[in-house]
Amino acid sequence: MYQLLKQSGRAKRGRFITPHGTIETPVFMNVGTSAAIKGAVSTEDLEQLKCQVELSNTYHLHVRPGDKIIKQLGGLHKFMVWDKPILTDSGGFQVFSLASLRKIKEEGVYFSSHIDGRKIFMGPEESMQIQSNLGSTIAMAFDECPSAVAERSYVENSVARTTRWLVRCKAEMARLNSLDDTINKQQMLFGINQGAIFPDIRREHAKIISELDLDGYAIGGLAVGETHAEMYHILEETVPYLPVNKPTYLMGVGTPENILEAVERGVDFFDCVLPARNGRHAHVYTNFGKVNLLNAKFELDDTPIDETCQCPVCRRYSKAYIRHLFKAREMLAMRLCVMHNLYFFNTLMEEIRLALDEDRFAQYKKEKLEGFARGVEGKPQPKKKRH
Repeated sequence: MYQLLKQSGRAKRGRFITPHGTIETPVFMNVGTSAAIKGAVSTEDLEQLKCQVELSNTYHLHVRPGDKIIKQLGGLHKFMVWDKPILTDSGGFQVFSLASLRKIKEEGVYFSSHIDGRKIFMGPEESMQIQSNLGSTIAMAFDECPSAVAERSYVENSVARTTRWLVRCKAEMARLNSLDDTINKQQMLFGINQGAIFPDIRREHAKIISELDLDGYAIGGLAVGETHAEMYHILEETVPYLPVNKPTYLMGVGTPENILEAVERGVDFFDCVLPARNGRHAHVYTNFGKVNLLNAKFELDDTPIDETCQCPVCRRYSKAYIRHLFKAREMLAMRLCVMHNLYFFNTLMEEIRLALDEDRFAQYKKEKLEGFARGVEGKPQPKKKRH
């Protein structure tokens, strides 16, 4: 159940009550694709890093170790030793990302496994069955994510099929939740809005899926090649047609700047691989912009990544030490940077929630974006020349 606590313009401050605990929104979901955060971060670490929701990938867990194995072991919460909410995506994004390995038909999608090439079929019913076996808190509907540059006729046909698949997902989830051996009989279902960068298709699809009265609604098919301006425009055109009394989830987004802009436009759920992926490559987020710890200037820098940060890494380790770990190819380097980045993102969301609570979100957003635009030394970055 979603409680809308407050609005500031379109920005929402909410609370989502689930079988595995209450989620305060806006929230950033920490991505653990194969039931683990890449970078040797444990579930005990996630608790220390203020993580509210962990996100895992249906397709990857189906391929390895297998969703039926996870069910035999008691479900994904027990398997990865995490008792807070888990969202599983549907496998639909792999329809987009594994384009060379799949064939889309009305019944579903035929894949070749990216691991061993074996044939896989996944449709709405199969996706719901896999996610039911995993026992996640929130299951995502199976959809197709068309390219941002796809032709209008293709997008129209794709969105119509995604709508038909959503109806099948809802029916299958109701059936699965009624079975005696289902791990989570209160599993929730989020539908996904698609439509590439065609505002009218987005609006119409939002209206149609809103009538299905689902537990939440996601906006998919963004951050896949369009510009930031196009993304923000689509949000402005789409979000007003989704139920304000349900969670609104922008899939796969994004940077701290993206998150602030999307919160202002009414989004309250986010996920992205960026904090973990960038951390593994020595790129860390600070309140004064992003930093590359491999730069030579940090060789003798005995200060923390961000002196304003209270994460376990910044309270203890220096930039010079972490840079040394990367140069020495020590796994600890990745772990420390991923931990810092996740703490940074989760703290950003905590600050956003507080700013909304105190009716100062617009000012907070302005100050935060100004901080990100400055250099690490707190000085304005030189403006790029226009050509």
